[in-house]
Amino acid sequence: MSKPLSHLMALTLAVGLAQGASAQTTPAPESPVAPAAPAAPTADGDAATAQGLSMGQAPAEDPMRIVAKFEKWEQRCISDGSGKERCQLYQLLQDNQNNSVAEFSLFNLPAGSQAAAGATIIVPLETLLTANLTMKIDSAPPKVYPFTWCSEIGCVARIGFTQAEVDSLKRGSKVLLTIVPVVAPDQKVELDVSLTGFTAGYEAVIAANAQ
Repeated sequence: MSKPLSHLMALTLAVGLAQGASAQTTPAPESPVAPAAPAAPTADGDAATAQGLSMGQAPAEDPMRIVAKFEKWEQRCISDGSGKERCQLYQLLQDNQNNSVAEFSLFNLPAGSQAAAGATIIVPLETLLTANLTMKIDSAPPKVYPFTWCSEIGCVARIGFTQAEVDSLKRGSKVLLTIVPVVAPDQKVELDVSLTGFTAGYEAVIAANAQ
């Protein structure tokens, strides 16, 4: 639990008073000292720095880690800052020419919720938002979902799955996503989401999130 605000203010004030008292103390007189000459570089790194060159550094690690793979699915986890991790299943969706088009991320939700699982689907910015997103699990009737927002990475739809739909995903072979391009509103782009490996991956995500 964080410290009360009044305690933090008191601590800050005490430090400030201490620094103020130190600043008011009159230092003993010192004999003038000539400024020291700049030190000569002692190593290659120092020489490079002196010449205005950057020696580079390792890039920051991606906080999202790939923990395991289940066919086309990846179990990805990220720390929540308190030592715990939240995990999800991820699949990159490609068209029939192997162009990366969309991203599908799925995660379990607490027991007793109306939705047993949730998913985030990201599609290109050139998607016709008013046409919505259509999803079909194998031969089941399709369902339509709205897009929530768009950012520089694409347009996002956040959807929920009932337990019956999660069971259908476990038994199924594929999900068909359909979007409409804004430049060709009379056409449709269909994307297959493979369900091979889904059951094992989903159970792994549930187990990881329960820890």
